[in-house]
Amino acid sequence: MQTEPGAPPQRPYVLLSCAMSIDGCLDAPGPQRLILSGDADLDRVDAERAEADAIMVGAATIRRDNPRLLIRSAARRAVRIARDLPEHPARVTLTASGDLDPGAQFFATDGAGAVVYCAAPQAPQLQLRLNELAQVIAVPPPVELVAILADLSRRGVRRLLVEGGARLGREFLAAGLVDELALAIAPFFVGAAGAPRFAGPAVYPHGPGWPMHLAEVRRLDEVVLLRYLLGGDGPARGETWARPDRGDRATEADGARGPQDPGDRDPGAGAIRGGP
Repeated sequence: MQTEPGAPPQRPYVLLSCAMSIDGCLDAPGPQRLILSGDADLDRVDAERAEADAIMVGAATIRRDNPRLLIRSAARRAVRIARDLPEHPARVTLTASGDLDPGAQFFATDGAGAVVYCAAPQAPQLQLRLNELAQVIAVPPPVELVAILADLSRRGVRRLLVEGGARLGREFLAAGLVDELALAIAPFFVGAAGAPRFAGPAVYPHGPGWPMHLAEVRRLDEVVLLRYLLGGDGPARGETWARPDRGDRATEADGARGPQDPGDRDPGAGAIRGGP
C-alpha cells in the first residue's frame, strides 16, 4: 500500500542503476576499468543524478573507481539551485572496516556533502581521520540497509540513486528494497570468468511467480536501456513505495548507470547485510 499523504516515508524511493555487457558483466577483471556506455547514456545518468536527493555507492567502489558523483550539466545544476536544492546531491556510502581515503573525490566539498555509515567500533577513528570532510554515522554491526534507508528518510532523502557496485546492488535487490531498476546493456561480451556480474546468486523476491514490470525500452546510441518497476507486495518487502512526484521532469526516470565495481563493500566485510 502507499504511504498516507503527508506522512514521512519509511524509506526513500530507490533507483538501482548499472551498466553491463551482453553476458552480464559489470566490469572486466584486473585494474583497468571497463567502459560500458557512451555519451548518450552518460547524459541520461546525469539527468538521474540531478533528480536524486542522494547517491549511494559501496566503499569498494570508492577505493577502486574514485567516483566524483557530481552533476556535469551546468543547466541541471542551475535548475536544482533554482529549486532551493544543493547544487549536487548528497553522497552516501557504508563501510564495515572504515578503510576510506580522505583524499578520495567522494569527499569533495561540493553540494550536499558526504555521509558515511560505519560500523560502530571503527566510526570514531574514521570520523577523526575524515575530520569535516564527511558526517560519519556509527551503526551497530551488522550494518543493515533497512536501518540506513530509514535514517536517510529521516534526513530528508526522498529519492536515492544507487550506482554501484555488484554486491551492493545484489543486496538491495535480494532484500526487496528497489523500486526501479535501470539496466544499460552494452553491445559486446566480456567472457572472463573472474569478471563481476550483475545479480549474483541470491534469493530474490522477483522470481518467475512475481516478475518485474518492464516500463521502458530505449536505444541510446548502441546501448539498450531496460527500465523495470518492482512495485507490489512481496515476500521481502512489506509495502509498495510511492514514487516521489517530480513535476519538473520532462520524462519518467530512466535509471542511471553507476560505477562498475567487483564488489561494493569492504572485502571480507561479512557483517554487512541487506535485509532484516
